[in-house]
Amino acid sequence: MAWMLVLAAGLLEIVWAYTMKLSQGFTRPGPTAVTLLAMLASFALLSLAMKSLPLGTAYTVWTGIGAVGAFVVGIVVLGEPLTTGRLLAASLIVTGLVVMKLSTPT
Repeated sequence: MAWMLVLAAGLLEIVWAYTMKLSQGFTRPGPTAVTLLAMLASFALLSLAMKSLPLGTAYTVWTGIGAVGAFVVGIVVLGEPLTTGRLLAASLIVTGLVVMKLSTPT
């Protein structure tokens, strides 16, 4: 169950990163509200997951899901460039997440 909470929290991190971009520096009320609500929900789910997962593991996986997800949204939705270096960096993050998950008991 804790892993599902981290996954949901990570997905919400992607939402708030994207809507933060749409908020244009918190000057647009709609995206700003979604950003703040998604942040609160993401932090709440992460905190629940941390009841049974180690801090380093939960935080690393949460951050990684958000980072790679925001990277993908940037490319797919916002038209940001996909370069070899950026793809390599995202691949290293995913590899680190897999190793972290596999090396954590629970």
